[in-house]
Amino acid sequence: MSVNNKRPNSPGKQKGNPGRKIKPKSTRYFKHHKPSGSSAKGAAKKNSEPKPVMRIMFLGGLNEIGKNITLFECCNDIFILDCGMAFPDGDLLGVDLVIPDFSYIIENADRIKGIVITHGHEDHIGGLPFLLSKVKFPVYGTPLTIGLIENKLKEFNLNNEVDLNVVNAGDVVKLGCMKAELIHVNHSIPDSVGVAIHSPAGIVVHTGDFKIDCTPVDGGMINLSRFGELGNKGVLALLADSTNAERPGYTPTEQTVRASFERLFARAEKKRIIIATFASNISRIQQIVYCAEKSGRKVAFSGRSMINYVTVAKELGYIDIKDETVIDIDMIRRYSPEKLVLVTTGTQGEPMSALSRMAYSDHRKVEVGFGDFIIISANPIPGNEKAVSNVVNELLKKGCEVVHESMYEVHVSGHACREELKIIHGLVKPKFFIPVHGEQKHLRKHAELALDMGMEHKNIFIGDIGNVVELNDSYLKQLPSIQAGKVLVDGLGVGDVGSIVLRDRKHLGQDGILIIVATLDTENGNVISGPDIVSRGFVYVRESEDLFDDVRSNVSDILYDCAYEDVHDWTTIKNRVKDGVSKLIYDRTHRTPMILPIIMDV
Repeated sequence: MSVNNKRPNSPGKQKGNPGRKIKPKSTRYFKHHKPSGSSAKGAAKKNSEPKPVMRIMFLGGLNEIGKNITLFECCNDIFILDCGMAFPDGDLLGVDLVIPDFSYIIENADRIKGIVITHGHEDHIGGLPFLLSKVKFPVYGTPLTIGLIENKLKEFNLNNEVDLNVVNAGDVVKLGCMKAELIHVNHSIPDSVGVAIHSPAGIVVHTGDFKIDCTPVDGGMINLSRFGELGNKGVLALLADSTNAERPGYTPTEQTVRASFERLFARAEKKRIIIATFASNISRIQQIVYCAEKSGRKVAFSGRSMINYVTVAKELGYIDIKDETVIDIDMIRRYSPEKLVLVTTGTQGEPMSALSRMAYSDHRKVEVGFGDFIIISANPIPGNEKAVSNVVNELLKKGCEVVHESMYEVHVSGHACREELKIIHGLVKPKFFIPVHGEQKHLRKHAELALDMGMEHKNIFIGDIGNVVELNDSYLKQLPSIQAGKVLVDGLGVGDVGSIVLRDRKHLGQDGILIIVATLDTENGNVISGPDIVSRGFVYVRESEDLFDDVRSNVSDILYDCAYEDVHDWTTIKNRVKDGVSKLIYDRTHRTPMILPIIMDV
């Protein structure tokens, strides 16, 4: 069936393609309505009974950046808010993605009524394919969010198996005994919402990722009036974005970036402009397109995620690009440098991103050098500073002119700073507060802000992944934790890389490996061939022949002793070889390579 994506209740400029088909068989559109109240008679009856409780379970998004996922339970009904992923840090060698542990969700699948998604960033939707490949739940999100989810599910061949439901800011989704009301907020991607959860236990507000932008590029200003109305009704608990809780003041408007782009485009003059930005920052890409069209330049997009995001956003009407403005990246050689803008991924110095491949001369279609004006329009995520610095240095070596955030206003955050957080706290006036979406330092700073706003210390909970809190009008208390943590995705393997594998990878990366191969006689244990030594990442063999001769001699002696003592157990023989060689190597080199004995019998 056709899906009407028009957003009559969203503030500001309306966008969307009324003819868009999200999922012909099961996609539904929810009309706007307010949560219904209780009659006076029903209220009197409830007052005479114990108040129901709500339980909130955190499977991600606490003490970390990304991997956001929270469960809300009331009267035995559960729904999931967001289902994100995180990118691996430097310790997770070879790992592609990090997703939440879904064990609790799978065990309680019969009680889960659906998944509500606040916006289309990877740290909020990236885990969905991995969860929905195991269990199926209806998914609810705004038009752009659902469009991005559908595109992601296609990669996993799940798009025809999942019930995708388009909702808009102002709509209410019924999830068992609870109702999730979507509230328009500003963020670095259009169609972002916060959620007010109306339950028998009371109203719980989750801001999602947000900031207060009075002059947003796309859509209207955050719906502060609705947050105020909920605060006047009485909010049981507030869960709020803590990412920028350490930063004073207000987050600058996105319009600031547009003014900077216009100045930089004029400065670039005859040079080719290459801009790296987050693929999901549709508003930023729109501003780049406006500046390119104003200066008479063509725009080409590079990077798979960039092309996917722009395609979905353009199809749904969230980005306005003239057909004659966009060219395929294969056509860039046909245009002079002053007529081109290349928009690419790679703001975090990711090794396989388009910008990194350009910097290291590994891009198949783009070669950079003198005459290129490169703008990195993003902040390095904590931990990525060195990788970003390396990419910038490589670009500078090639003769490129590079502009990044610390030099000019080419990036603003999508998250609220302290004064904006105070506004939300002042409007919502919650009884209890739980800071979310941030590392420990962010959560604690946000908790301090709540104390400054007059909240009692006992009514603030700073949690961790796996924590469960129970609350109603009378109390907030912590319950025993549930299973939670990180599941590592490496290639097609999900969860098959654990601490032991990572330890081995780290060991191999630091000290290398020494493989010892020998063939023994089955009857008497005598050496028939070998021992042969294979070294990888340990020492250069041709310059260490004396060391390897000693290793061979040492192994021969150990194998002879085993034969003399009538030891035929392979595990014992391998352990003796491993221990003997490790001691010899450490005494001679003070290194500890991985020793891998391979014993064969004939």
